[in-house]
Amino acid sequence: MSRKLSALLFILVTASMLLTACAAPAAQINQNSQSTQLAPGSVQINGAGATFPVPVYTEWTYAYQYVDPSVTINYQGIGSGGGKKAIIDGTVDFAGSDSLVSEAEYTAGKDLQMYPMIAGAVVVIYNIEGLAADAPSLVLDRATLVGIYNATIKNWNDPAIVALNPDLAASLPDKPITVVHRSDGSGTSEIFTNALKSFSPDWTAGAGSSIEWPVDKAGNGVGGKGNQGVAAAVQNTPNSLGYVELSYAVQNKIAFASLVNKSGKTIIADAASLQAAMADFADKFTDKLTATIVDGPGENSYPIAGYTYLVLHTTSMSDCLKAQKLLEYIKWSITDASAAKRAADLGYAVLPDAVQKKVLAKLGEVTCNGNTVLK
Repeated sequence: MSRKLSALLFILVTASMLLTACAAPAAQINQNSQSTQLAPGSVQINGAGATFPVPVYTEWTYAYQYVDPSVTINYQGIGSGGGKKAIIDGTVDFAGSDSLVSEAEYTAGKDLQMYPMIAGAVVVIYNIEGLAADAPSLVLDRATLVGIYNATIKNWNDPAIVALNPDLAASLPDKPITVVHRSDGSGTSEIFTNALKSFSPDWTAGAGSSIEWPVDKAGNGVGGKGNQGVAAAVQNTPNSLGYVELSYAVQNKIAFASLVNKSGKTIIADAASLQAAMADFADKFTDKLTATIVDGPGENSYPIAGYTYLVLHTTSMSDCLKAQKLLEYIKWSITDASAAKRAADLGYAVLPDAVQKKVLAKLGEVTCNGNTVLK
């Protein structure tokens, strides 16, 4: 065989192999795209927003596929601000938010409505050098917590902390407190700072999803992005303290403080103390179906609590089947006993009857193409 013929055959074989290699992924992509198509009658519902409820929404959406297999629900924890923007822009079917929709956002969204879904607690986590793993829980009262975040209480052996923790007095070091807060805007911070504002007139930094923290100005503040960022900063920094959602602390087995509430009783955050906080404010809802539930007067109420909300369009949803499936899922979430248990196991509390009735009545006002969605 001549060298020219050999070279020609080599080129032809190589070209054939390349064409085959290029064709295979294309066929595979087509096959994959066909396999992800929804079955007839099935609905995919997309939501995004607050990270506060991600653990329970994950549990609920997993369980709901057995209640209604025709529904696929996706929820992405991108933060309350991102969720509100997405529902206004129309890129999601529902949003999750721990912070309230502003008047400007209501105007931009045209037909938005907030619906409380569950209540959650914000807890104070801590890392005290030398403290035994089986030591009693740290106790803080309202004024002391404000003092720590105001940087007027700077050391762990401050008399105010020692007085609240006689069993830990010998273990509280003469070391500065590193105070951790969220660096990103969050509904968790909004709940926490609303509580600080209610706890004491000494808190003058205001309340909101993002504020200027006095501890940063004092030089002992540290920011962390998200629950995971705050938790990592506390866990990796001896003699530090920060705040995260209760469900995050429970899931990750992070020690958190008990708090002395407005009535003077030391309270641990759990489903029962959250139910008590909701009951304190059951008749305090605005016409937007929102309420602040921090610093309740009840004897058994946990003082740093907040609702997490879903945000929906009430008249402009164009896919009526999707709207029906979404509202049926919401109704199941707030009324089903197994959904309530899943929430409680994670440290959340479902709505008491008085609040549940308000939400169901408001859901009954949602329309699609002029017709009531939830029958």
